[in-house]
Amino acid sequence: MSQKFFWVDLTYVRPLEEVDILVEAHVEFLKDQYAKGYFIFSRPKEPREGGVILARMDNCEMLDAVLEKDPFNKAGLAHYSVTEFFPRMCAAGFQPFVETP
Repeated sequence: MSQKFFWVDLTYVRPLEEVDILVEAHVEFLKDQYAKGYFIFSRPKEPREGGVILARMDNCEMLDAVLEKDPFNKAGLAHYSVTEFFPRMCAAGFQPFVETP
């Protein structure tokens, strides 16, 4: 079974002052997911109203379980919108992420 890709869009639902309190814990959570090979990239949005994550996992249930561990999620600081997708085309250098039909 090949892994699936997920675009995670975080939108803060609490003031930035509350978000800032947990930024370091959130970054540690992200680093842990990178070390496990689950996250490919992440970045805050501009303007700073949330962030985005590109994840690669076996299924959506697995991603949901991982996102439940995010300190932002535990504290109710962000809403998470998840889109599953299947890359078919890419720029040079990203071929390992593209499935061929």
